[in-house]
Amino acid sequence: MNQNETTQLTGDLATDAPAAVKVHHESSLPISSDIHISFDNVSVKYGSDVALQPFDMQIKRNEIFGIIGPANAGKTTLLKSINRTLDFIPSAKVSGSVKVNGQDVSAIRGRRVHQLRRHIGMVFPLPVGLPLSVYENVAYAPRRAGMHDRRVLDELVEKCLRQAMLWDEVKDRLDMLGTKLSGGQQQRLTIARALSHQPEILCLDEFSIAIDPVTTMKIEDVLLELKQELTIVLVTNLVQQARRLADNTAFFNKSELIEFGPTEKIFSEPEQQITLDYVMGDFG
Repeated sequence: MNQNETTQLTGDLATDAPAAVKVHHESSLPISSDIHISFDNVSVKYGSDVALQPFDMQIKRNEIFGIIGPANAGKTTLLKSINRTLDFIPSAKVSGSVKVNGQDVSAIRGRRVHQLRRHIGMVFPLPVGLPLSVYENVAYAPRRAGMHDRRVLDELVEKCLRQAMLWDEVKDRLDMLGTKLSGGQQQRLTIARALSHQPEILCLDEFSIAIDPVTTMKIEDVLLELKQELTIVLVTNLVQQARRLADNTAFFNKSELIEFGPTEKIFSEPEQQITLDYVMGDFG
């Protein structure tokens, strides 16, 4: 998917008007063509509890953006604000605007919300395999979206499994239940399933929490390859993982964005002492 197609897609999602109608949203943040996601005075509450204090932040296209911080810092909430899965939490209230390609996701209505979620893939800490074959785990979403040509499905399934570095391990047992794979294989199957939506953004929430170091390194190699095609937002409690992978990193603490910027600067010359204390392991 090239940049023009991506921008048109997100614009189409943001309104019920025909695709040919151009929609414009005002923003207090300048949006350049290399900015993929922007947060403009965004805050989130669950009832009266503050999950994220107001913050501004931008994520560039085709980068790995790391999000680090201790538990209950608001990291997962941030991910859920991008693809509107906070909608499933009745007490959640989002203020400010989250924009993808300059389009405010809160303006999306009806079935286009589902389209938004298909184009912003989400991988959670623990693999959740569908009770289907390996093949059908990956083919399920494209089928639901109307893809029924077996040859096209076969090509897509193979591509996604290759991208997740799982193809060579499962190519001779695609009919096997996905839930019978090892934990690390199931997590890579989850990534392949997220990729089957052909997303423009991939959000990962502590993907390596339940898998071994060798598999973790394999998936890290996958992510470095994938950023050539899409934007990756990576929440991780492994600060060295963020240092290895992320182009830019944000540090959150107690629901507040402390600072963000180039990863090496965050780790070696942060502006805030608390950031240095966290990356050095003094608390967490």
